[in-house]
Parts: sequence; structure tokens; C-alpha cells
Amino acid sequence: MKISRQAHRFIRLQNIVFTGLFIGILALLAWLSTQYSVQSDWTSNGRNSLSAPSITLLKKLDQVIEVTAYTSENDILRRQISELIAKYSRHKTDISLSFINPDMRPDQAREEGITTDGELIIRYNGKRESLQQLNEQALTNALQRLANSQQRWVVFLSGHGERNPAGQANFDLNVFARELKNKGINSQTINLIDTPTIPNNTSLLVIADPQTDLLAGEISLINDYLSAGKQLLLLAEPDKAAHIQPLLDTLGVNLLPGTVVDATTQMFGIDDPTFALVTQYPSHLATRHLQAMSLFPGAAGLTVKKNSAYTTSTLLATLDRSWTETGSIEGNIQFDANSEEEQGPITIGYALNKQIEGTNQRIAVLGDADFLSNSFLGNGANLDLGISLIQWLNHDDSLIDIPAKTAPDTALNITDTWSLIFGLGFLFFLPLAFIVTGIVIWLKRKKY
Repeated sequence: MKISRQAHRFIRLQNIVFTGLFIGILALLAWLSTQYSVQSDWTSNGRNSLSAPSITLLKKLDQVIEVTAYTSENDILRRQISELIAKYSRHKTDISLSFINPDMRPDQAREEGITTDGELIIRYNGKRESLQQLNEQALTNALQRLANSQQRWVVFLSGHGERNPAGQANFDLNVFARELKNKGINSQTINLIDTPTIPNNTSLLVIADPQTDLLAGEISLINDYLSAGKQLLLLAEPDKAAHIQPLLDTLGVNLLPGTVVDATTQMFGIDDPTFALVTQYPSHLATRHLQAMSLFPGAAGLTVKKNSAYTTSTLLATLDRSWTETGSIEGNIQFDANSEEEQGPITIGYALNKQIEGTNQRIAVLGDADFLSNSFLGNGANLDLGISLIQWLNHDDSLIDIPAKTAPDTALNITDTWSLIFGLGFLFFLPLAFIVTGIVIWLKRKKY
């Protein structure tokens, strides 16, 4: 087929226009890339991007964040810091990062109290935090503490053998108190015999498993505290209701006789049947984000009185196969339907709400104190649950517990069969396909 001169000129003009438009589109895309950015994290657990709670927190920070990294001329460490801050800068543009070599500025490093290479100093709204851990958990927690305008004090009642937030014993709560401190929540103890008043700056009163009866005067002080609409976390243990019975009556909660047991926990490697398991959580602010199982050693079942002055909702309930064992927990135990034992699921945690003078009072009553103890805090979701309960009770609904993002196993294990398939495919079949395709195209063009 012979192409005329006019058709030839038209094709050439068409090619020129196409080339011009193609170059113009490339230039436009290049300009757009300087104005906008699009990123996507394809890692299995999104470890190269911020979690949704961190992003939510950043949106609430309306002041400039200044980060100063005191690090030596270590390219790897500086790149690690830059990559961490860059994750936050994508969602909040007014974050500045500067590097200072402490060897070159020892006076400034000494003034800031720098002790480790790579330590960060974070400033926000006139406040300062130092940070030695380079991960999202630590940095977001530091920003939470800086953003908190109020000083949070969780006060633990003492004087009756309660769990001690400063104690090192297995049953004490020292580890949990340290975790609260990391969240910007301070804790202290109070003995109402020595100091017959609850401080005004108390954001939450915790009564954790008293071993003796509270005195009438102490009950009166606590009731006055509750009448003012303040928050309370009450942790009870089986067969110890008498020590806190006046408080239980005020709250409209009863402790069931016996201990919650689950004889099938041996399937999970737990030999003690008194370890109650909670695997599902209600859609409640304090629990709806929890995914892992939580463990409650020696828990008491709870019920709510019909005439309770509080609006109650279930926080924690054990599995259907559990029950409240009132007899000896030895040997082959089983549920006795002819006794006062209750068949599961057993409620072991209630959330109580009440409107007092326009404020929403929040109270949590749990039938176990061991789950927050130094021995058992690290089991399952116990720590997450404890932190979430404190934050909910403090009305810190926007505060969060950032899960650690660990790198999954990215190794690709290929069998010998697949190795052979990949080898033949790339070395023979793929080149052969290109050759055949080229020959077919060449033959078709040769016809014309």
C-alpha cells in the first residue's frame, strides 16, 4: 500500500503533536509531584506508617512541635531518627527536627541532661520531654504527656493491706504504676487514718483488695468523694466482700460466693482452674479495642442489685464453660447445679455511670486485683486493659495505648519444585515468549 505525500505529512504532524502532548503531560506530572504526595504502606502490619490513634492525637495538637536530637555523627542513627519523625511530619507539617552533636556542644548537652547517644528533647506548648526510645509507642506517649493540660493523680487507698503501687512483691502494683507514669498519670497512696481527706486533685481513687474492714469514718469520706461525682476503681477478691460491703451497697453491686473456675484451661497450658479467661469484650470505650485474651487469677463473680442508683454495663465476662466454685478447688471439680454455684458466663467486671451535677461519674468494679499485679500484668491484654480502664475512668477517651509494631518474618521459603519453576521460567520460558512475540509482530508487518 502506497502512502501519499499528504498522508505522510499528516502522520508526521500527528507524531509531532503526540510527542509534544506526551512531553507536556510528563512535565505536568512532574510539577504535580512537587505539590502533592501520595504514599502507601504495603507492609503486613503497616510498620512504616503511623497507627490511626497516633494520627488522631496529632490532629488535636495545635501547637508547633520542636524535636532536638542529640546524636553523634552516626549516619545510621540519624537516619533512624529522621525516618521516625518523618512519619509524624506527614500528618503534622509544623514539626521541626534538628541535630546537635553532643561532642561538639557538651555544655548544651549537659544542660539538657543528655545521657545517651540519640536522645530526643521534645518541646510542645512550653513543656519539655526527653526520650531515649526511638519508636512510635514512646514518642506518641511523650506527646500525650505534653498535651495533657491537667495533672492526673491516681490515688491508691492504703492502710488495710491493699496492693501497693510502689511495692515490689508479686501481688503489688509497682509495674502498673510505672506504666501509668509513662502515660503521664502520676500515682500516690493515701491513708485516710493519717490524712482524713481525699486530695482535691485526685482524678481517680483506687481501692485494690483491702485485707481488713474499712472503718466507718473512712467509708463516710469515700461516700462524700463519690457524692461529688468523682471516679472510683474498686478491685475485689473472692470471699472478701465483708471488707468493702458498705461500698458495695452504695454502688449496688454484690460479690457472688466462691471463685470463678474453668476446668478446661489445661487445653491452653494453664494447670490452675481458677485462672479465668476473657476472650471477647463488649463495645465499650474501655474495652472495644482489645483483641488479645486477658487472664484473671482467682476472680470473683459480680451481680448488680435491681435498685442500683447507677447505670451499669458489663465490662468483663468469662466463658460459658466457667462457673463459680464454692467448694474445695482440688482434684476433679465440676459444677453443682444443686448449690449456690452459678454457671458461666460469669460477669467479673462492671462499668457504672451516673449523672451528678451535669457531670458523668464513672466507676469500675472488678472481681479481681491480681490481673494488674507485678506477676500477671504481662499476661495477654492485662496491661492494655488496665491502662484503658484508667483512661476511661479519667475521662481521657482520646488518649490511647499504641501497640508496638514489630517486623514480621519476611523470609521467603521456596521449595525445590518452585525453585525449578522460577529458574526455568526466567531463564527459558520468558525469553522464549519474547522471541516468539517479536517474530509474530515482524511477520505481520512484513505482509504490509
